[in-house]
Amino acid sequence: MASFPPRVNEKEIGKLLLNLVDHTEVVRDLTFAPDGSLILVSASRDKTLRVWDLKDDGNMMKVLRGHQNWVYSCAFSPDSSMLCSVGASKAVFLWNMDKYTMIRKLEGHHHDVVACDFSPDGALLATASYDTRVYIWDPHTGDILMEFGHLFPPTPIFAGGANDRWVRSVSFSHDGLHVASLADDKMVRFWRIDEDYPVQVAPLSNGLCCAFSTDGSVLAAGTHDGSVYFWATPRQVPSLQHLCRMSIRRVMPTQEVQELPVPSKVLEFLSYRI
Repeated sequence: MASFPPRVNEKEIGKLLLNLVDHTEVVRDLTFAPDGSLILVSASRDKTLRVWDLKDDGNMMKVLRGHQNWVYSCAFSPDSSMLCSVGASKAVFLWNMDKYTMIRKLEGHHHDVVACDFSPDGALLATASYDTRVYIWDPHTGDILMEFGHLFPPTPIFAGGANDRWVRSVSFSHDGLHVASLADDKMVRFWRIDEDYPVQVAPLSNGLCCAFSTDGSVLAAGTHDGSVYFWATPRQVPSLQHLCRMSIRRVMPTQEVQELPVPSKVLEFLSYRI
């Protein structure tokens, strides 16, 4: 195995540095820890996630087991302490990335879960599923706080049901207020976390994945036919209350917030319950 140099000079640009070989099936997703540690997690159809340390010549540090079927996607929390992984058989798992242990399994989806993303403050987790829904969870308690339905009127879609509303991707905007989703009904939807209907929709055929730009002003979406489309996103100046909430939630999990000596309405707001 090749070594991973601490610095890459111009002569090494474009050269293969590492080939991480251990999965036994297709690798579906990759995510780096946002803390700059060069810890990489890979998600695979072999039902595992593998943790690699690229500062240590790509050494595989840990295998995370728990999924009973394919793992489709994974995402780190902003502080790198938690990992979410989603996959077939309605699975949503949360992992403690300090101890490499499972925190909890989130129950609620009725079909394969194919995408996940944390809010910028780490207080919320969005998951997208073939059950036509995006759920917004509190990852610290496992509670479902919001549901964004893509089938109207809402109808239960179970594991055997095929339909044209399967949700393929979900992404949190960096303002912490907006979420984008792609579904098989040829639509991109933009949602606010405090409203249960889209604030804006746009046409898109064969959508597969999406991501916001760093400043949240642009959404990029990739399709099955090899194209990438871009949209100017709904913009709104966040309130001072929301900015304060995000600042608090970046350093305080829900359990600590609920112990603050403040009025109940303030606790509900800080916990994204209102």
